Amino acid sequence: MRQLLTIGAFARAARLSPKALRHYDELGVLQPAVVDGESGYRYYDPAQLERARLIAWLRRLGMPLARIRRVCDLPAAAAAAEIGGYWEQVQAETAARGRLATFLVDYLTGSGSSVEAPEALLGIRYAARAESGLVRTSNEDTAYAGPRLLAVADGVRGPGGDRASAAAVAALRPLETLAVPAGDLLGVLADAVDAADRTIADIAASTPEGGAATTLTALVWSGSRLALVHIGDTRAYLVRGGELFRITHDHTYVQSLVDEGRLTVAEAASHPQRALLVRALSGAGGARPELSLHAAAAGDRYLLCSDGLSTVVPDEALREALSRPDGPQRVLDSLLARAYAAGAPDNIACVVAEVVALEAPAVPAGGREDGGRR
Repeated sequence: MRQLLTIGAFARAARLSPKALRHYDELGVLQPAVVDGESGYRYYDPAQLERARLIAWLRRLGMPLARIRRVCDLPAAAAAAEIGGYWEQVQAETAARGRLATFLVDYLTGSGSSVEAPEALLGIRYAARAESGLVRTSNEDTAYAGPRLLAVADGVRGPGGDRASAAAVAALRPLETLAVPAGDLLGVLADAVDAADRTIADIAASTPEGGAATTLTALVWSGSRLALVHIGDTRAYLVRGGELFRITHDHTYVQSLVDEGRLTVAEAASHPQRALLVRALSGAGGARPELSLHAAAAGDRYLLCSDGLSTVVPDEALREALSRPDGPQRVLDSLLARAYAAGAPDNIACVVAEVVALEAPAVPAGGREDGGRR
């Protein structure tokens, strides 16, 4: 039997402090192999040294602990890709801060500058609606849009579906007012989804005859960056430069058949099990939502929707509607009208958002302008 190490011996071997180990235990990042039931003293397996050293190295990179926890649980290749993505993000943010610092020094000293002004401040205009389909007697869809959060959720039909979709969106609402650095967005978003899953577990427990589950697709904004979380078959689309891009991947049985080459896209559209989910928030734990970070640009149009829209309105019609100069509310109304014209057999949750450049203070080349906002 392998000899366990005391917390002090393990700390020295891992070049960490006992205080740090206790903190990592509390956060679930690195838990001891054994905890003495009477004294509460922690003991560690020498096999845990590799994870401990990885945590220490990632902390030196400045990676948030929530993200470190995910990296440590990934296979080596996926962990390497995650670290590479994090470092690219850090470098991009550092470069942006460097450009801003140079600009501000020149601006405040009045010495003039040949550098460009900081990147434009971005905001969003948005509209959201959740409507019942023409043949449905209940509506389990939820749609929400605010200055920093866009979200749609489609509850699985049954007594707990509507409560599950509402709970998933409600769990993200605190992010509207929480100051989160761009580097921490994905970790904070993952924690919010975990909280949603726990709430859905409570809902499922109170509705044993039908359980509770929901899809979720949401975007959270921070400056010019946005974090995407996605699980299920609700979707997110981006229109940029007149082109339509789907930035989510359906978590359905039929989509898995398409991915494996066993079905064509055309065959999948009419498959009798096209709505069968392979991933959703169900309260069972172990939910595996997709998380990703994206850069926004002025003029971008985003559409988040449930399958009540995407299954009856083709991509070209989505692109055409989103490319019009109309505001988000009129675009949303036109998309819903198209769904109803196609029969609207399912409920529809829909969010349309447009990225806009906010007015920045004018700064002449020779220095600052008196009376300008700073």
